[in-house]
Amino acid sequence: MILVERSAHVAAPVEVVWDVVQRAEQLPAWLAGVRAAEVLSGEGFGRRQLVQAGRGAAHEAEVIAYQEPTLIGWRERAKGAGARAEARTEIYVQLTADEEEGGTVVRLIVVRWPAGPVKAALLRLGLRRVGADLEDSLARLTDLAAVG
Repeated sequence: MILVERSAHVAAPVEVVWDVVQRAEQLPAWLAGVRAAEVLSGEGFGRRQLVQAGRGAAHEAEVIAYQEPTLIGWRERAKGAGARAEARTEIYVQLTADEEEGGTVVRLIVVRWPAGPVKAALLRLGLRRVGADLEDSLARLTDLAAVG
């Protein structure tokens, strides 16, 4: 298992940030590496969505954590030819009202279970890039939430 997390302060209320992060169709606007996303079925906990990565890979995702308006998390599994069933990624977005400064503290967490030791080694080599992508995502989310 490989875990990467980043957090940032967003100058918007929790409800405004929640409105952005809980909508699948908003993922490409703020989550780095996502080209398109759509809801396949359901809403809230158990919702199924299709996430298209920037490199063309498609991941079917299921919402596995949902506590309005503070937590959403989903599990992605690769689809298509050559996809390894044991490889998976979980992404969590945790929101906390910032009582001191106002606004919201956003915490992004990515947990990956690679398909085998070679993939794990490659993922560890790319941890800086994953962290940079999370920082980019937080910056984009900050801009989106400010627009409201």
